[in-house]
Amino acid sequence: MIVSIGFQNAHVLRMGLRREHVALTVLICIVCEALLILTGVAGMGRLVAASPLLLTAARWGGALFLSWYGLRSWQAAWRGESLRAERGGVALTGRQAAGSVLAVTLLNPHVYLDTVILLGAIGGQMPGPGKYWFAGGAIANAVIWFTALGFGARLLAPVFARPQAWRVLDSLIGGIMLMLAWGLVAA
Repeated sequence: MIVSIGFQNAHVLRMGLRREHVALTVLICIVCEALLILTGVAGMGRLVAASPLLLTAARWGGALFLSWYGLRSWQAAWRGESLRAERGGVALTGRQAAGSVLAVTLLNPHVYLDTVILLGAIGGQMPGPGKYWFAGGAIANAVIWFTALGFGARLLAPVFARPQAWRVLDSLIGGIMLMLAWGLVAA
């Protein structure tokens, strides 16, 4: 889920391609994801796991969200949409960069569905300290992903200058999201 190119990841990629406030952007994303994952696993996951109705709602809601996101990715691939990250114009200040990454992270309803609801529901079902190992693994994934995306973006600039690269990426993301949705429904 964290790998799918949504608002937050597109912003991190854009900042990485522009080489603007990459460390600040990556750090804010990691801290926000960690706090939201821990919140979900410690509280929301327990609440959802304690209620068969909430667990079913989270499972089906997650499946619907993942299906919607997968189909949206395929639609983007069909249209040939791409990220524009032209360098130029006025560079952001540190405060503006922090504000923009906080906005695309915390004002994005998908981040709550991914971290608090879905990961919280899955991690909250784990017995004993297993839920915190799960949270630690999810947080480690966020650290690796955002660091690689933000700092590795400059290496990908020539590749993502071509719309065809975005079509391939969006097609793969769509397939992965739909497989995850099916996994939730089949569980």
